[in-house]
Amino acid sequence: MLHTCDNPGLLPISEAISAILLQLECPNTQEKVTLVSARGRVLAKDIVSKIQVPPADNSAMDGYAMRCEDLAISNNLQLMGTALAGQPFTGTVAEGQCVRIMTGAIIPTGANSVVMQENTQADGNTITFKQIPDEDNSVRKAGEDIQLGQVVVAKDTKLTAAHLALIASIGVAEVDVTTKLTVGLIATGDELTPAGQDLAPGAIYESNRYALQALLEDYPVKVIDYGIVKDDKTSLRKVFFQADQDCDLVLSCGGVSVGDADYVKDILQELGEINFWKVAIKPGKPFAFGKLKQAWFCGLPGNPVSSYVTFEQLVTPLIEKLTGQQTSSPHYFIAKAAETIRKRPGRADYQRGIFYRDETGELWVKPNGKQGSGIMSSIANANCYMMLPQESANINQGEPVKIEPF
Repeated sequence: MLHTCDNPGLLPISEAISAILLQLECPNTQEKVTLVSARGRVLAKDIVSKIQVPPADNSAMDGYAMRCEDLAISNNLQLMGTALAGQPFTGTVAEGQCVRIMTGAIIPTGANSVVMQENTQADGNTITFKQIPDEDNSVRKAGEDIQLGQVVVAKDTKLTAAHLALIASIGVAEVDVTTKLTVGLIATGDELTPAGQDLAPGAIYESNRYALQALLEDYPVKVIDYGIVKDDKTSLRKVFFQADQDCDLVLSCGGVSVGDADYVKDILQELGEINFWKVAIKPGKPFAFGKLKQAWFCGLPGNPVSSYVTFEQLVTPLIEKLTGQQTSSPHYFIAKAAETIRKRPGRADYQRGIFYRDETGELWVKPNGKQGSGIMSSIANANCYMMLPQESANINQGEPVKIEPF
């Protein structure tokens, strides 16, 4: 394990993430689930197609199938029958002949092109063509989407609705996925009160667990909520010990910053090897990471915005690796500062902002009010982070700003 960061400087966020990921191992347990249960799960094995898609040449539209070379001789062809999706024409299209065909129907033997019905005129069994098509016109070729033996979806992919449709299109009804990660949530502090109860003097409502549970819904995890634990050593030890037994990852809020009660830190060190870092991130400088006896552990700051930001920036890469998925790269954009953005050098600052486009299409961003670590409305009413580098100072109006949309 790494030693506690005790130098006077702050640990850059990139180094903190690298130090975390270096210690983690990808999961090796898996289970089989049906496609209807697979959205958001992470594939444990490649999906390899045992068929080609489409399985045969078929029509891309309603019209008539024929030999395109015949229309160079005469634009009148003899209708021989009909091909429907699921009911192929069983004969062979010979010279001077055509077949009525519907979208998705297999191209009849002998035919090599389709003309849409709007470009034809029927007179009994004589079809007049107003277009001379090229070969394979409006023909969807066999295997043009998926080839036999092709890897359709790769291992470690987090499955989306589109992936599920793609997998179903090759006839696969069940997939092997990594086992869900069990994540425990703990909030610590005498001042914390559950929502729905009356506040005592000096108390505040606990909100971090609501945010974290909602954020965790985007990942293949099971959440165990251990609730609020008062600053009592016996109670804290009991809850952390139980969470270590139950979970793969334990997230706590509070108790990891300078000045916090020593109980949490003492108990964590009893149960495992924990690093207490001062990360160069704002909000959210105090952060703890390590291993309890069995479970991995992340200690988030108690302030709600700090907890939210450190989860998204530091805990998300950890969860992605522990669930086996490919590490995602956030989508960034460059906007212009609509006003001066205040910042002091020293920490990467994830200020909450509002981005928009002006009438010319130019992308702009401005801070969303007060940026204090306890002001949750700064996130709730924003639509992006303004990603201000650790070394940067104030950003003047009109200067470029890197933004990460929510």
